[in-house]
Amino acid sequence: MTWLQDLDDPRAHDEAAYIVSEFARNRIEIDGVADEHGVAFMYAKDRLLAREEHLERIHDILGDRGRAEPVRRVIKDIVLLEISFFAENDDRAAEGDQPASDGGGTPEVADSPARDNERVREGEQPALLRLLDEIDEALGPGHATLDHVLTAAQSLHPCPATEPEEVRDSKPDPPACPGNDGAGVRIYVADTGVFFDTVARYTWLGGVLDYSDTDPRIAPDGTILPYGGHGTFVAGVIGCLAPGAKIIVKNVFNIAGSQLESNFVPALQAGFDYGAGIFHLTIASPTRNNLPLIAFEAWLQDLAEHEGVVCVVAAGNCNSNQKFWPAAFPGMVSVGALSKDGLSRADFSNYGDWVKVYAPGQDLVNAFATGPYRCYVSPHIWEVRHFFGMARWSGTSFSTPIVTGLIAARMARQGESGVAAADALLNEAGTITIPGVGPCPVLMPSCGDGYGDEGD
Repeated sequence: MTWLQDLDDPRAHDEAAYIVSEFARNRIEIDGVADEHGVAFMYAKDRLLAREEHLERIHDILGDRGRAEPVRRVIKDIVLLEISFFAENDDRAAEGDQPASDGGGTPEVADSPARDNERVREGEQPALLRLLDEIDEALGPGHATLDHVLTAAQSLHPCPATEPEEVRDSKPDPPACPGNDGAGVRIYVADTGVFFDTVARYTWLGGVLDYSDTDPRIAPDGTILPYGGHGTFVAGVIGCLAPGAKIIVKNVFNIAGSQLESNFVPALQAGFDYGAGIFHLTIASPTRNNLPLIAFEAWLQDLAEHEGVVCVVAAGNCNSNQKFWPAAFPGMVSVGALSKDGLSRADFSNYGDWVKVYAPGQDLVNAFATGPYRCYVSPHIWEVRHFFGMARWSGTSFSTPIVTGLIAARMARQGESGVAAADALLNEAGTITIPGVGPCPVLMPSCGDGYGDEGD
């Protein structure tokens, strides 16, 4: 794929190539766009998400160039479309000619990756992106969008968020709080599922519920696959700060720690059935033309109907002030990462006025998995690491559960809703001044009523 070849940084290339290959194993073809920073965005080839009210108009805009077939309704008012472009008709259709036919009046339908790749090399966009430009011009931006890849990826831009690192420690950092903070609070974690052997081993994971979603990222020979243990680590950080909370970890990002928006949004609906007071999402994505995710935007309408339920989202690991979604939506508690000393922004963390709060996100230690792990991105590609149930890891994926845990603990102590507890914590947060960013609200791990105290 030409766009992968355009990724100059080896880390970004290795990460993106792995995600693309894993989707391909699931028979989903992923396309993307590279920019000077790395991966601009990734999306499902020949799929669009569209507002239901505009389907007929989109068919008219596509015209004789192909078909737009509804696949399914993703969420109320949003439909997934499969776009089939007729073979070798892009130029002729634009000039008013008819597409090729099989002799029986039915136009030939064919994928045209070679034609699109040739045009990309010549500076033109793929057919799907050109179609979206026309839709935007006719209807206005945001009525149809790509089916974007949402990911927990650490290095789609050249930045130093890490793969998991070996650690012999048996204690988490931040430490596990004593007591029962978070009691009665339910947290829905959309992630990679959990390793239940690990959950059973560590007391601070005692609040994990729903044993139906085992993390699939273990090979038959016991090798831990990339992104394996991500959900376990996240749940562990939450459990350390809110040991009494009930944590539902669902295997939503089951393709290389990633998922398409069209599949991710329906999975969120299950959180309401569990009575979640907090939705916790450790994924982030840039989008075409920086437009919001329209299916997630529709889900936010459902969230608003559940008064007091809060959504906490990672800001992403691309050292960028560009908006990443869904963290950039108003009302999200979007979380960036602090460096190890807690005095500055981690050099991988996204930032900007859309990031609401920062928490420690570098070199955290928590529950992981047991077995060998083969690194898959430069500069450690092919290096084998051996894990014994714990890991050291960095990223906004891990600063975010600190904030979720603090919100849950306050909800239980003060009898507040998720929204009220989050607002109170942000209002009380300290600040640090980060060069190039300015004053930033920060939350540090704490236990009980003693803000800033650490449990043993």
